[in-house]
Amino acid sequence: MTPPPELETATQKSLDIAPATDAALDELPDDVEMPLFDHLEELRQRIFYSLGAIAVGIIGCFVAVKPIVQLLELPAKGIKFLQLAPGEYFFVSLKVAGYSGLLVASPFVLYHIIQFVLPGLTRRERKLIGPVMLGSSFLFAGGLVFAYLLMIPAALNFFINYGEGVVEQLWSIDKYFEFVLLLLFSTGLAFQIPIIQMLLGVLGIVSSGQMLAGWRYVILGAAVLGAVLTPSTDPLTQCLLAGAVLGLYFGGIGLVKLLGR
Repeated sequence: MTPPPELETATQKSLDIAPATDAALDELPDDVEMPLFDHLEELRQRIFYSLGAIAVGIIGCFVAVKPIVQLLELPAKGIKFLQLAPGEYFFVSLKVAGYSGLLVASPFVLYHIIQFVLPGLTRRERKLIGPVMLGSSFLFAGGLVFAYLLMIPAALNFFINYGEGVVEQLWSIDKYFEFVLLLLFSTGLAFQIPIIQMLLGVLGIVSSGQMLAGWRYVILGAAVLGAVLTPSTDPLTQCLLAGAVLGLYFGGIGLVKLLGR
């Protein structure tokens, strides 16, 4: 039975529109040729502005470093900190100000990175920038909160209880902040897993089915990641991070599935 001419025309139009839409999404809206030296000059300026923002952030955090230090000392309830060498607290303050300043300046740095790569992105890729940046920032902040409220207290309680009645709890302030800062930022980075999964899925590199099929390797990888990223050797902290990584991974699979990949 031959379909009516009107139906054939409508079908043909829909088939013509689909390739045209895909082609439009793959176009470069700002496809303007730019000399190499102009690219290098723009890169130099954006690096200069980013470094300036980081320097301002570090100086600002150093001025207000005492409240930040006191906030990071809160999980270690009942512990006395010692300065074991001249200037140790000063160098700890520089470390804390450095990490905090980098965190404060990161939105400005990300803005300049995006502005530099934006002309080379297609319309399809540009649509990902907003969700990726927002999701990445939210997950990193979630990782910091998770580490501060759960992982750090769990690790400290383990060490305090283990040495209770045997050794007096007097800790080096430098070693303590090295432990805390490393755990905070490694957890924040580990929380980026769903963003990586979303990018892999949207770009068609890995599907949600393939991600789910490798669940055995993911469990092993989460255990290894928990052991590598946690600066302490206690099993509780490693299990908390490994459990969070697994939850994020399977949540990322659900996100990729919702995106139809």
